Amino acid sequence: MSKTNGWTEERRKRQSEAIRQWQPWKNSTGPKSDEGKTKIADNALKHGMRSREGEELSHILNQQKMFLAMLRDIINE
Repeated sequence: MSKTNGWTEERRKRQSEAIRQWQPWKNSTGPKSDEGKTKIADNALKHGMRSREGEELSHILNQQKMFLAMLRDIINE
């Protein structure tokens, strides 16, 4: 009987079966209005390196990396 975070194999099986019967994914339809669709369109891009700020930072860092590589090439000539 293995435990992970307090969940036994038996409890996992019961929960899995309950979810299969409940089928919550059938009620998840997402936004219907254009306003709602627009509001969630950028959900995946709000945080981290995929955000606008993250993309800009990544671009700046790549430019700096290329500049440093050019300087190394000039110095090593």
